[in-house]
Amino acid sequence: MRNVGTVVRGIRTPIIKENDDLVTIVVNSLLEASKSENFHFRDKDVVAITEAVVGISEGNYVTVSDIALDIERKFPSKKIGIVFPILSRNRFSMILKGIARGMDKITMLLSFPSDEVGNGILDEDKLDQSKYNLGSVFNESAYRLEFGDFIHPFTGINMVDFYKELVESENCEIEFIFANDPTEILNYTNDVLNCDIHTRFRTKKILKEKGANVRGLFEIMSEPINNSGFNPEYGLLGSNKATEERLKLFPKTGRELVLKIQEELKKQTGKNIEVMVYGDGAFKDPVGKIWELADPVVSPAYTSGLEGTPNEIKLKYFSDNKFANLKGNELKEAIKTEIRNKQSNLKGNMASQGTTPRRLTDLIGSLCDLTSGSGDKGTPVVLVQGYFDNLADE
Repeated sequence: MRNVGTVVRGIRTPIIKENDDLVTIVVNSLLEASKSENFHFRDKDVVAITEAVVGISEGNYVTVSDIALDIERKFPSKKIGIVFPILSRNRFSMILKGIARGMDKITMLLSFPSDEVGNGILDEDKLDQSKYNLGSVFNESAYRLEFGDFIHPFTGINMVDFYKELVESENCEIEFIFANDPTEILNYTNDVLNCDIHTRFRTKKILKEKGANVRGLFEIMSEPINNSGFNPEYGLLGSNKATEERLKLFPKTGRELVLKIQEELKKQTGKNIEVMVYGDGAFKDPVGKIWELADPVVSPAYTSGLEGTPNEIKLKYFSDNKFANLKGNELKEAIKTEIRNKQSNLKGNMASQGTTPRRLTDLIGSLCDLTSGSGDKGTPVVLVQGYFDNLADE
């Protein structure tokens, strides 16, 4: 009888560099880990690879100057409005540097009081709404007076100052607008780059309907500049700082990679193992109020067995209702029978009320992101076993 359900293991690999054979590295690391840790592979195991090492291995990089050239080409006026960028040294500062290098003036509209992923411009708990005239441009003296505390609670960085100094270091002028209506930018410029992630299509549509010359960040570096990297679907969304002049883009060959790894694992283990590439997890920190998902999707590539959503019954519902008079082994066996006889699609059924109505790739990707972390754990590959098991499986 099994006493353990889902098991998650972070798998250590060699340090992965550009042009490395990632298929071989992933498969060999898994096989070595199974020997050293004495575990066995099973059908429906899930192997997940962080998008960072996928992008690194495929050499999908762009430079700040590449970005500047693409921005200049798409905004020849040399003046641009930036709408809803996130406040991030890792995610957006290098993109902003490239924009500033290609432009003469930037008007930046920041959502208020925090960005899309929860990085606060001001502490919401201390916010006196009566002090702020949303939608106004603040000159430096007014900014110092009204917005003297833009310190991020975790990093200790004043992101408005940080962005201002970065843009000016590229000999570009910048002014800030604080508003939650994207059309406010049209009072200052008609040339707009919308930089939001998960609402990007809606924002672009709103601005375009108002007559703006608008591009989305996903349309910048969507094709190569001087043999640079690119991402045809996401552009600069999902990119990360690599050096002071270089960014790693979101992977573009993930689908090919997961199929190759799945095929090789089948050869080596004889098991049908699902494979996915994962980025940020889709969860929100209730205390820090940071929403982790700064990537455009949790998983840009995955094998077919990871399509769909969980189809589970709520054990508590049956225990408290249909089997309220049962206890012990009798209760357990009754619930096992219920599981074995459950419908193939429980959507809208009371039996599934309270289960998580999210995509499998978002759930498993979030689990993997929490396991691997974003620092120095050295486990860019995660093995998930027993995720598709239930109480009825012996």
